[in-house]
Order: sequence, then C-alpha cells, then structure tokens
Amino acid sequence: MEIPNLPDIIYYAIPFFIFTVIIEAILTVNVKLEDYEIKDTATSLSMGIGSVIVGLLTKVIILGAFLFLYKYRLFTIEFTWWAWVLVLFAEDFAYYWNHRIAHESRLFWASHVVHHSSQKYNLATALRQTWTGGFYTFIFWLPLVLIGFHPVMVIMQMSVSLLYQYWIHTELIDKMPKWFEYIFNTPSHHRVHHATNPQYLDRNHAGIFIIWDRMFGTFEPEVEKPVYGLVTNIETYNPVKVAFIEWGNMFKDVFTSKTSFFNRLKYFIKPPGWKHDGTGKLSEDLRKEWEEQKATN
Repeated sequence: MEIPNLPDIIYYAIPFFIFTVIIEAILTVNVKLEDYEIKDTATSLSMGIGSVIVGLLTKVIILGAFLFLYKYRLFTIEFTWWAWVLVLFAEDFAYYWNHRIAHESRLFWASHVVHHSSQKYNLATALRQTWTGGFYTFIFWLPLVLIGFHPVMVIMQMSVSLLYQYWIHTELIDKMPKWFEYIFNTPSHHRVHHATNPQYLDRNHAGIFIIWDRMFGTFEPEVEKPVYGLVTNIETYNPVKVAFIEWGNMFKDVFTSKTSFFNRLKYFIKPPGWKHDGTGKLSEDLRKEWEEQKATN
C-alpha cells in the first residue's frame, strides 16, 4: 500500500489562527460585544504554543502506538476516497466518546479542564489546549487502527477535526441554517458546551457532527445566554498553573482523603465534583436542582 506524504496541517494553520484572532478582536470591539481581555488572551495563546511544543513529543508517542497496533489490524483499508469518508465519521465518533468521557471521568477531565478554564468565549479560547492530554487520551482512537485505518490517515483526520472546531469558538456567529445546525457542530452548539449554566453542563460533546449528541442524549440547544468558564473558576492567568492545577487537586484528593483505598481510586474514575463522603455535587445534581427550581417558579 502506498502511503501518501501528508503535511501536519496544524502547524501550517498557525498564521491563520493568529490572523483570525486579531480580526475577531477588532470586530468584537466594533459591534460592542464582550471585549477580549488581554491577560486571558495571552494565557490562551501561551497554552496553544505550549500544546504545539508538547505535541512534537506526543505525536511521536501516538504514531508509535498506532504503528505497533496496526500490525494486528483486522483489515487493510487503502487510501481511497471512500476510506476518507469512512474515517471522517469513524474518527468523529471516537472523538465524541473521548470528549464525553473527559467530562465524566476526573482523570480525563484533569487535562481537558484547561480548554474550559477561560471565562471568555472567542477564537483565542480555541487555542487554549491541554499540555498533558496527548500522552494518554489517544487510547480512544486505537480501535480505528485495529479496524484497519492506517495511522497516518487517523492522525490526519484528528488534525482536520481540531481545525474544524476552531471556527466554532466565537460569539460573532449566531445561528447557521437549520439543516446545518441539525447535522454539524456550530458556534451555537459549542457555546452551550462551554457554558456553566446548569442545563448546559456536560452537553454537546460533538467534534464535527452534532448527530452523536442527538443520538446519545447529550444534545442541548442554546436558549439562554451562556455563562462561560468553570463551575468553580480557577482564577489564574498563569499558563503553568492552568495546565496542572487540576492534576494537583486530583492527587491531593487521592492521597489526603481519609477513606478506603478503593474510594481513593474513585477520585480518578468518578466525575469532577465527586466526593467520597457524599458532599460533592456533580453536573447532574446541579441540573436537577435547576429543573426543580424551574418547576416551582
């Protein structure tokens, strides 16, 4: 099988990212929407630069794992046009479950929380990426390699997905046409995902296609204005703290909680907010409280 020489499109897209962030910042001021905040934007850009640098290492690890597993593939899928269509949907399906688990398991949330740590929502926020997730979240894409998609094809499609999700981090676009909103992830859908409003928590995990959220019961339309950030914001612009603060908090709970060994392990597995003594509140608890309050009003 002839393997095409595919470029790393993320690196080529960096000048485009910078240019569009500047344009959006200018337009945001002109239409009197929420202004860019210099410190917040600087943190997002720093996280993005750090992610690119760390990515030089994690891509080697990911490619190595993929190539090793590819030797045990069930089928051999050639680099044909229909294979690219298949991997488009297959990769997006894998992304949905990776993204969903990142909100339902604290071990994965520890790296993903970085992307939700900004209280602003703009194109710069899209660049606020994890420095640690690349070392272990790739396990969600291993089945694609086992099926028979070549590692180069899978990694390329992962980059395409990441690029697609860049443009949906904006408030300048209200709604796309109804048919587009029904099938694809859009700024409106993703604003919901970044919101801390109780009804929006842990919703709209889509990468490219919103159909997965509709199929698996995690879709929520944008109704009221989103409030961005975290349920408990970290209140820091230090990129190193942003990158590792939740890791520190998680390990602190694991090693200092006065409970059983198995309960300590649950701090890795259970959703963010879980406490062994029952005092914690999960997203579903906050949503139920909101629903009950809404019903009584």
